[in-house]
Amino acid sequence: MKRFMVAAASVAMLFACSQKNGEQDIQLFDAEAFTAEVDGKATSLYTLKAGELTMQVTNFGGRVVSLWVPDKDGNYDDVVLGYNNIDSYINNKGERFLGAVVGPYANRIADGTYSIGEETYHFPQNNNGQTLHGGLKGLDMVVWDVVNVNDSTLVLSYVHADGQEGMPGNLRIFMTYALTCGNEFRIEYEAQTDKSTHVNISHHSFFNLKGEGNGTINDHVLYINGSKTTPVNRVLIPSGEIVDVEGTPFDFRQPKAIGTDLNVENEQLANGGGYDHNWVLDRMTEGGMELAASVHEPASGRFMEIYTDQPALQFYGGNFFDGTTEGKYGKALKYRESIALETQKYPDTPNHDNFPSTLLKPGEAYRHTCVYRFSVK
Repeated sequence: MKRFMVAAASVAMLFACSQKNGEQDIQLFDAEAFTAEVDGKATSLYTLKAGELTMQVTNFGGRVVSLWVPDKDGNYDDVVLGYNNIDSYINNKGERFLGAVVGPYANRIADGTYSIGEETYHFPQNNNGQTLHGGLKGLDMVVWDVVNVNDSTLVLSYVHADGQEGMPGNLRIFMTYALTCGNEFRIEYEAQTDKSTHVNISHHSFFNLKGEGNGTINDHVLYINGSKTTPVNRVLIPSGEIVDVEGTPFDFRQPKAIGTDLNVENEQLANGGGYDHNWVLDRMTEGGMELAASVHEPASGRFMEIYTDQPALQFYGGNFFDGTTEGKYGKALKYRESIALETQKYPDTPNHDNFPSTLLKPGEAYRHTCVYRFSVK
């Protein structure tokens, strides 16, 4: 991992820049509210600033607690959902994955099992008989070690032990969060294992470009650079098919409001309770950084682009929020008032030979970069 550590240090230097935003508009949380001990390891809160962005992150699950972004008039809002204290994350009574890193296998594994060679592995079935986002204690529910931190960059590491949640291999992960002078939130992952295992790590911030708790996201205008999806059954497990979006509610190749086709009679929308599906991206290169999606909120003018080197993107439209949980500022976290856009490999890939492989072997390196770039229009 020495190569990665050198790269992380270089990233920290590259993204060091003066911060331009108006501090008077931004509400920062005190680190004391995020101080705890989980499994003998200390949690804390870190504040990153660069360009016009300010972000706070806890090392519990690598969770983005807040992300302040200006609108077209220079006014700031916190555009991610979260809680204002560490206990609400540890003893969660609502949505579990707010702002977190998810894995070691993001998304779902059918029936909580897969095989590698002659060996079959079984994992906690924590979602309708399936394994979701790493099981009962995935990467979102552990304390990450802080390797390095400066004004704009936080480098975290974690070893997911062999047999943890039933998954094979000691998986050593480094993760860098960096804000850049170009108003980007950049995430880089690298991992190595000592035993063959399947790896698919992703980021799970829930965004509302109006600000947390400020209304529907169905009027956000979404573009997805993907002409195919992987259809799912009623427990959101892929069938193994890869189908064209042409003529369906899943065609976002021309930007449209998220709510435009939500009431169309469609089996896939019914299965997901709305949008909660994986898009196969129309990539021009293998492994290069390319535009995966964009979101525009017309009233504020905020515009978010998502770039990645991964083959797919999960778009989830906040279908399972019910308003019973409050966010950081005392506002209810309501139905379809947030979106997650998760760069990834395909869900349940270990059980579908026709999907691009997620197998990581000893001596190989898993790498994944995701960039959320903010501007106004």
